[in-house]
Amino acid sequence: MAGGLFTQLAQGEVLHLTSDVTHVRRGARRHAFRYRVDYLLLVPDLARPRGLFRLGRAGLFSFCTMDHGGPRGNGKGAAWAWEVLGQAGLRREGAMTLALMVQPRFFGFWFNPVSFWMVLRGDDLLAVIAEVNNTFGQRHSYLCHNEGFTPIGPEDLMTTEKVFHVSPFQDVAGRYEFRFRVTPARLAILIRHTDGEEGLIATLNAAPRPLRQAGLLAAAFRRPGGALRVLALIYWQALRLRLKGVAYRRLPPAPPEEISR
Repeated sequence: MAGGLFTQLAQGEVLHLTSDVTHVRRGARRHAFRYRVDYLLLVPDLARPRGLFRLGRAGLFSFCTMDHGGPRGNGKGAAWAWEVLGQAGLRREGAMTLALMVQPRFFGFWFNPVSFWMVLRGDDLLAVIAEVNNTFGQRHSYLCHNEGFTPIGPEDLMTTEKVFHVSPFQDVAGRYEFRFRVTPARLAILIRHTDGEEGLIATLNAAPRPLRQAGLLAAAFRRPGGALRVLALIYWQALRLRLKGVAYRRLPPAPPEEISR
């Protein structure tokens, strides 16, 4: 199986990731939660529809190119991601695959707190664009890579300044640290936000597997609502934070640049 699963992406296959997602808030008001969330890993320009999964039109689960890559609601998909990577110095080669890890639409409803554009060369991960959306209609992305775009290993740590308002219960301050373990058997992402004694640790762990109708039906019954459920859970956690007395921050202007490199 090693290598074969990612090779299938370039052949139009779609992978299903039933992901364990955790958030742990640090500081004076500690707060933590854990949920399961369904992601898909696909190559947008090559992915093929399959039964309950549709492309470009509503279905139980679906994917639309305009949801990603560039301005929110008017995205350019993979063309935008390749442009960003090229400006950062990555030379595009035929052996590379640009995959997107994304929560699909559910009956046409879309919301993705964070999606990940991943450049793969075989089983090697060369770069990641973390595409972050808040609940206020804004988007900002963070480009992660090693110097010279050497393969990213599980111990490699990439840091960047936090410039985008995600939660109204945290300041736009401090730094993000990213770690990625991406293999055909396991996909794990760690995002750590540090701001003095305050901050947040978020993790995502999943085992990629080929998309099957039984898996989509199980997701619809066990985690009904898909992206709508995720948005509802965000508001539920916000209510819990308010009840704990955490101060609410007003929405600041979006950063002038759409991506941090």
